[in-house]
Amino acid sequence: MALDRQQIPVLDVHATPLRVPELVAELSSFVADGSTRTVLGHNLHSVTLALSDDGFRRLYEDSDVVLLDGAPVLWLWGRTGNAEGPVMDYRLGSTDWLPALDQVRGLERIAVIGAGAEANAGAVSRLNDIVPGARVSGFPGEGWGPALEEAAVAWLHREQPQLVLLGLGMPLQEEVLQRRLAEMPPAVYCAVGGAIEQLAGVQKLAPRWLGRMGLEWAWRLLLHPRRVAYRVLGEPWVLLWLLAARRLGKPGLNR
Repeated sequence: MALDRQQIPVLDVHATPLRVPELVAELSSFVADGSTRTVLGHNLHSVTLALSDDGFRRLYEDSDVVLLDGAPVLWLWGRTGNAEGPVMDYRLGSTDWLPALDQVRGLERIAVIGAGAEANAGAVSRLNDIVPGARVSGFPGEGWGPALEEAAVAWLHREQPQLVLLGLGMPLQEEVLQRRLAEMPPAVYCAVGGAIEQLAGVQKLAPRWLGRMGLEWAWRLLLHPRRVAYRVLGEPWVLLWLLAARRLGKPGLNR
C-alpha cells in the first residue's frame, strides 16, 4: 500500500515527501516485508510524461514512494507549508540517498541494472564500499532491447536481490517496470536514472550549491547539450500546454 501522498500545487500530481532518514526507515521496512515495492521520483520530465501517458501516470499512482526529485517540483510542494524544517532537505535525487544505503536494516543483496559495462562495474564497486556487508551484482543495460530485457528478468530470478537499482533513463526504466514488474522476483525496485554513471564517476555531479539553487539543469546542459537540450528548453512548454489543456477541460495527449 502506498504511503500518504501529498498533492503538488499546479502540477496535478502527487508525491510522498521524505527526507533521507525517513526514506531509510521505509526501505528498511520494505526489505523486512520482502514483497514487491517501487520507489520513483518526480521532476518536470516525469510530470510531463505522467500528464501525457496513462500507463506512466498509473505507475506513479501505484508506486509505494514517489520522491521529490526536481527543484521546481520541490519548490511548488514547499508552498503547501507541510515541510518540517528546510524544504531542501526533502529534495531526494538518487545520489542524495544512495550513500545512506548502509543504514538500511537487513539489506544484504543489491542488484544494479543499467549503463555500460564499465559504469555498471564502477557503480557495483562503489556500492560495495557503501554497504560492505551486502552482495552487490550488476547487469549492464547498454543496447537494451527485448532480448536483453528477457535476460535481465532471468538474471534477477537467479540473483534474488532485495533492492534493485534500475538505471535505464526515463522513460525506459519506467516502461520496463510497466511491462515486467509482475514477472520480476519480489524486491524493492528503485528507478535511479543516471545515478549508476554518477556513482561510478563516469558522469560528473553538479556542485551541491548549484543543486540547492535549482540550477542542476544548467550544469547538465553545459556538459551534455545534445542529450538534455530538449528536456531543458523544449519540454517545459509542452508541460505548460498540458496543464493549460487540463484546466480548460480539453482532451490531453493521454494514450
